[in-house]
Amino acid sequence: MTVAEHVKVVRERIAEAARRAHRDPHDVCLVAATKTVDAARVRAVVEAGVPDVGENRAQELLAKASEVAGARWHFIGSLQRNKVRALAPWVSWWHSVDRDALGAEIARRAPGARVLVEVNLAREPQKGGCLPEAAAPLVDGLRELDLRVVGLMAVPPAGDESRRWFAALRELAERLGLRELSMGMTDDFDVAVEEGATIVRVGRALFGDRPVGGRPPAS
Repeated sequence: MTVAEHVKVVRERIAEAARRAHRDPHDVCLVAATKTVDAARVRAVVEAGVPDVGENRAQELLAKASEVAGARWHFIGSLQRNKVRALAPWVSWWHSVDRDALGAEIARRAPGARVLVEVNLAREPQKGGCLPEAAAPLVDGLRELDLRVVGLMAVPPAGDESRRWFAALRELAERLGLRELSMGMTDDFDVAVEEGATIVRVGRALFGDRPVGGRPPAS
């Protein structure tokens, strides 16, 4: 299947999940997750009608951004403060803000930026994200920096049933008065949409399995 054909299938799955939840499919933004995907295939997904592109690694985003016209870049991976300056001219959505210091650097380099707070719902020590009880004070602190805090982002524990974690993130967002929910990937984005996701981050279902070793194929 071509990338365009994969896009059609994914959009149909989003629409079906939205209908099951009595939601409008147009309320769900499909973000193409492009870790290890070469620039040519990123261009193909943008040309197939998916302008929102998410990257986990700063160096990959910087390498691809100038080669992909029409993309709206989302940074969706763990982020170090020293990468923010280089990323700021390209990134429209910052999904993984999990501490005040990172927010301060984004506010310095991209004033008024649109951000989502990453929440470590399951308290996994190996993962980024603030703890659930820290989300409210972090949201307040980011707003004091004049950042646009639009929602929350989370990744459920691997191997666990995703629905309860998606529901927990939705409930937390409701308590905080936040609309956007960045949750759901290839294996569970249907469930995420049913539980209220407004952004799904999909890689394999659009591009196929990642190459062994995590390196993109030669262009």
